[in-house]
Amino acid sequence: MRIVFVHPNYHSGGAEIAGNWPPAWVAYLAGALKTAGFTDVHFIDAMTHHIDHEQLRARLIELKPDVVATTAITPAIYTAEETLKVAEEAVPNALRVLGGIHATFMYRQVLSEAPWVDVIVRGEGEEIMVALMECLRDGKWPSARDKVKGIAYTEGTEIVATPAAPTIKDLDAIEPDWSILEWEKYIYEPLNCRVAIPNMARGCPFTCSFCSQWKFWRDYRVRDPKKVVDEIEKLVIEHGVEFFILADEEPTINKRKFVEFCQEMIDRGLNEKVKWGINTRVTDIYRDRDLLGFYRKAGLVHISLGTEAAAQLKLDVFNKETTVAQNKEAIKLLRDADIFTEAQFIVGLDNETKETLEETYRMAWDWQPDLANWAMYTPWPFTPLFQELRDKVEVFDFSKYNFVTPIMKPEALTRGELLDGVMKNYRRFYMQKALFHYPWRGTGFRRRYLLGCLKAFLKAGVGRTFYDLGKAGYWGPQSKNKVDFHFDDSRKIADAQMADWEASADRAKRASERREAVKAQVKARAEERAAQKPEAPNLPDDDPFGLAPMSSEEEAARAMACGGGTKQMTDAAE
Repeated sequence: MRIVFVHPNYHSGGAEIAGNWPPAWVAYLAGALKTAGFTDVHFIDAMTHHIDHEQLRARLIELKPDVVATTAITPAIYTAEETLKVAEEAVPNALRVLGGIHATFMYRQVLSEAPWVDVIVRGEGEEIMVALMECLRDGKWPSARDKVKGIAYTEGTEIVATPAAPTIKDLDAIEPDWSILEWEKYIYEPLNCRVAIPNMARGCPFTCSFCSQWKFWRDYRVRDPKKVVDEIEKLVIEHGVEFFILADEEPTINKRKFVEFCQEMIDRGLNEKVKWGINTRVTDIYRDRDLLGFYRKAGLVHISLGTEAAAQLKLDVFNKETTVAQNKEAIKLLRDADIFTEAQFIVGLDNETKETLEETYRMAWDWQPDLANWAMYTPWPFTPLFQELRDKVEVFDFSKYNFVTPIMKPEALTRGELLDGVMKNYRRFYMQKALFHYPWRGTGFRRRYLLGCLKAFLKAGVGRTFYDLGKAGYWGPQSKNKVDFHFDDSRKIADAQMADWEASADRAKRASERREAVKAQVKARAEERAAQKPEAPNLPDDDPFGLAPMSSEEEAARAMACGGGTKQMTDAAE
């Protein structure tokens, strides 16, 4: 059975400015499938190779697959749907599979707008994909598809979702097939070297209201650090990787295992062969202040911090549980440890103003990170914050949910003014860094890395790919009132998805009411017990611990204080 994975040809002008990122999802899925005996697996990276529909159609006709599978984050969902539409036309007998975070939570929307999608994989794909392929191989598709956990499909006019599959408990059992990628294509622009995105842990114990990762992975699991280093060693030796970024939301959560990982990198000498970066929380940096030098020795050179917003009010809205003072201190600690810092700011909520945009710039400059990014608030349609703000969301064209397009319109700004304010922050920050910091501060690797980052920014700026400026028609402040984000106003939330949202909201409301009722009941009982509790007896100076024999009245008081009442006294007497 031949399986063809396709990475959709979607571009947004965001993270791509740093280079071409290897699609790790296909390596992990291909590895799981090959371990299960499905060895005829192929991959088409339409994004990296800019493969259009006609080229994709030709490749699929040539390969004659039995299965065509793709994935999508929210902004790539329409491209992924179109990819499977091409598959329907080119190889109509092939099973068309869609996975990824958007389809997992928005499967009713996807199946409503793209009925040619045969099946959606919901959640972690490795075990579900193997079960799905076994169902197809054994001739049980579609008759027994309801037995495959973690999928969704259309049956007649109904959208069916099977029970969720359990999360993968043994992540170390997954052997990714990194050989399926064309490594010469995946270059990290700042260092002009091959880059990888391995996975150390899945999940996140935190519940930031704007993020969906904690919902997707469900529970937090960490791999054996030695297994992760085995994988990195293979990437370095077999595929020439010289830089990697851990894909984890926050690899430092489990401090013990992260320290073990770093020590293993040092013990094998990999810290001299490959440099790496992570995303993490400010609080972890503050916690590990005495270990930052050790982390740097292990090869960690770049940390992106989710500082998120300059105003403490916004941090509270996002449930980040950090303070502005902690953000500044974390960046200083990293700078002292010679680790490059990247501060991430979220802008574009409905209360954004020219003054708050200016405030984020001033804080960025005061904190002095090496890099700063201002990401447009993107209300993922399956996050708690989206549900809170839903009445204010005007744009349902998910192809623009890319962190660079202002989906939300602030009350005090037009979208063009918001974009212009963000570009003003970028211009000032990086102009000063380019003139007075990058060329003159530090030597050797530090200087080369910073100038490489500047080169990547300039390359994207000149090519008009940065922030999708070319597509929006932004050429500077004089064009802020003329920009056109080309929103597709015909895109709406499907009735089936809306009904699912409303049902989920009702369930959440009922669950909240039950929790509040239980709390009230517990509180009432506690107050009742407190009202019945007599004052503690005055103990004599010669018996401070109350060890002397008690009278019958004192025994009764002691029993009442324990909450047992008359029945407990009776039981004790018997």
